[in-house]
Amino acid sequence: MSNTPHNLSEEFPGQLDKIHALKVSNPSFAQLLIDYDEVNDEIHVAETNVQPTSHDHETELRRRRLAIKDRIAAALSN
Repeated sequence: MSNTPHNLSEEFPGQLDKIHALKVSNPSFAQLLIDYDEVNDEIHVAETNVQPTSHDHETELRRRRLAIKDRIAAALSN
């Protein structure tokens, strides 16, 4: 487990300009970014034990983050 946040700038290096352009032009993509940040923050809180959670719940949060990240990657590849 890592308690380092998975910021999009680290996950998609060199693509911040494209992320920003999609964010302002595509409301669905903008919502993906919001969803990613929310679940990423929940994971960070769980990892740092600020708000302890079950292993199963943390695993589910990680799956959700990965699914959102995959959707972001797909949008960036178009």
